[in-house]
Amino acid sequence: MFGQDIGIDLGTATVIAYVKGKGIVLREPSVVAVNNLTGDVVAIGHEARRMLGRTPGNIVATRPLRDGVISDYTVTEKMLKYFINKVGGKFLFAPRIMICIPSIVTEVEKKAVIDAASNAGARKVYLIEEPIAAAIGAGIDIAKPCGNMIVDIGGGTTDIAVISLGGAVVSNSIKVAGDKFDEYIVKYIKKKHNVIIGERTAEELKVGIGCVYPRIQDMEMDVRGRDLSSGLPKTITIYSSEIMEALEEPAMMIVDAVHSVLERTPPELAADISDKGIYMTGGGCLIEGLDKLLQEKIGINVMIAEDAISCVAIGTGKALDSLDTMDRASRR
Repeated sequence: MFGQDIGIDLGTATVIAYVKGKGIVLREPSVVAVNNLTGDVVAIGHEARRMLGRTPGNIVATRPLRDGVISDYTVTEKMLKYFINKVGGKFLFAPRIMICIPSIVTEVEKKAVIDAASNAGARKVYLIEEPIAAAIGAGIDIAKPCGNMIVDIGGGTTDIAVISLGGAVVSNSIKVAGDKFDEYIVKYIKKKHNVIIGERTAEELKVGIGCVYPRIQDMEMDVRGRDLSSGLPKTITIYSSEIMEALEEPAMMIVDAVHSVLERTPPELAADISDKGIYMTGGGCLIEGLDKLLQEKIGINVMIAEDAISCVAIGTGKALDSLDTMDRASRR
């Protein structure tokens, strides 16, 4: 393959790859199973996710990205290499890769992403901020001189930005998103029912009956966990009203972060946002009622983008079209 361009949404929970001309070609969990004794990678992606919390002592299933940034460099590099090869097969020339990052990351964290992708086989690596990629993926024309607000709730971070003329005017990134919701569910069930459940069970509860705004009808779901007093497996029934109680605190943290970005937004752009509304993207925004809660607390219309989960990857993919222009500009 000659010079294939790849856009990668390197998420804390999921890696989505977009190939120019083909669209989304890969969507796998960012989980890697490693043999502790030899350091070898045992499984990556879907296969590794099935091993979470179910591995023998010598094999550890981990997520090499935490809170939107690389926490285990070596494992991230191996994971990227595997996904790049899976997407492109064998290249005649190494691909150019665009990777999206949270809006607030340090230079060291940026360098870690660039190095990991370069060592995994990229010819050249470009970075794009998540909210900008999300806005492009949601079909917003970001080049115009008017304000658009994006709230991108992923697995590790929530990125909020006011975008005008192709760049972020005001932005914020908080480490409260899908994973944090799962943590709060685990804590709540441990405290209220004296039962400990795993991360995957918490995620099933969040997706199945989770909400942050009262549902018309209270839903229920049976889950299995370990009773802390007896140490034995136990099945309990959880209601959506309980999950709402568990998620109240992290949901309000997101609302507060949106509020603080709006407070720092120039008045002209704030007027634009008030007219157009706020766009929500990312898997985390699909939790029942989050758009209603935000709309009620902020007082501005809130819309969930079409195909919210893939918005960032689609935007990263569309941004690949401008790589040649970027290359020409850097040569000048």
